[in-house]
Amino acid sequence: MSAPPASSGATHIKANIVLYGALAANLGIAVAKFVAASISGSSSMLTEGVHSLVDSGNQVLLLYGQHRAKTPADAAHPFGYGRELYFWAFVVAILIFAVGAGVSIYEGWAHIQAPEPLHDPAINYIVLAIAFALEGGSWTIAVKEFNGKRRGVGWWRAIRRSKDPAAFTVLFEDSAALLGLGVAAAGVWASHAYGDPRIDGVASIGIGLILALVAVLLAREAKGLLIGESADPALIAQIRSMIEGRVEITAVNHVRTIHTAPDAVFVAISADFDDRLLVGEAEALIEDMEAALKAEFPQLTSIYIRPEKARDAVQGGKGLKGA
Repeated sequence: MSAPPASSGATHIKANIVLYGALAANLGIAVAKFVAASISGSSSMLTEGVHSLVDSGNQVLLLYGQHRAKTPADAAHPFGYGRELYFWAFVVAILIFAVGAGVSIYEGWAHIQAPEPLHDPAINYIVLAIAFALEGGSWTIAVKEFNGKRRGVGWWRAIRRSKDPAAFTVLFEDSAALLGLGVAAAGVWASHAYGDPRIDGVASIGIGLILALVAVLLAREAKGLLIGESADPALIAQIRSMIEGRVEITAVNHVRTIHTAPDAVFVAISADFDDRLLVGEAEALIEDMEAALKAEFPQLTSIYIRPEKARDAVQGGKGLKGA
């Protein structure tokens, strides 16, 4: 068996530049923060180190999820393993909440209850500046990549519509990290300026609350993807238009879709066929429509077209909003 071309590894990294960029930045930042925390005794710096370490683990999980999502379909999973990525995105949200936010709030409260004076604040400021530069670079890459996929849609609406958890997860994590760095810097400065180390503990709790909020937002998005979300309304409208354009179709009852992966869609179409069509002609028409849809929309990995009278479709689809 011949070895895979060397370019395949570079192509993989380029396709996942957001994840690899965030992973490299977070690993380096985590080490620097832990060193600074051990020297200065800063609770918020220790919290930020845990935050970066959790983020690094999250990127590894998302990369693993993307790898597993590419597993070919089999008898047990006829529609493939694409939605496994959504499962790992949900795990990431749980880790951010349980480990990131939990440790941050615990360390902050412990530092308030038993405050320890900070030592050598200069090392904290140096590490925070380096971390801000690296995290800012990772955030810029994430914003640039996600911005290219928005297609003029507002940021929040684009995040809600996105079916790629890797893209918006890194965007959320990096945004939270930059906010956390700002809170940590303010906590270290205020602790020294006012001579009260408890302020550093309050900063840790603030970082924990930021992480908890991000975790809840990510969990909500991942939950929707796990349950199953429909394709973009514009895509559904285009599919409906193509089917309605066939003279042999008298009505399109509904077009229902679900994402089986970020770039894979299953579509089920119910249409009323002309009663004059013979069985063989109807079969040929279905095959022709499926081929046309796959050629026009490559993301349609599974297409099911059902001949059904309009009156039967209304009765059978009661309670469902067909497109």
